[in-house]
Amino acid sequence: MAVDPSIIPYGSTVLIDGKEYLAQDCGGAIKGNKIDIFSEYPKQERYQVEIYIKREK
Repeated sequence: MAVDPSIIPYGSTVLIDGKEYLAQDCGGAIKGNKIDIFSEYPKQERYQVEIYIKREK
């Protein structure tokens, strides 16, 4: 998942709709409160959703 590392640090586990993703990349257009998730599906979608960053104990 591509993130803005000033918002979501690299290596963070992010929960979206019950699925876990790892923040590990930054795309040129990913600034602020945006993320980009690689998907095997050819369809591209843009939508708003709440995400949760998993904290280490």
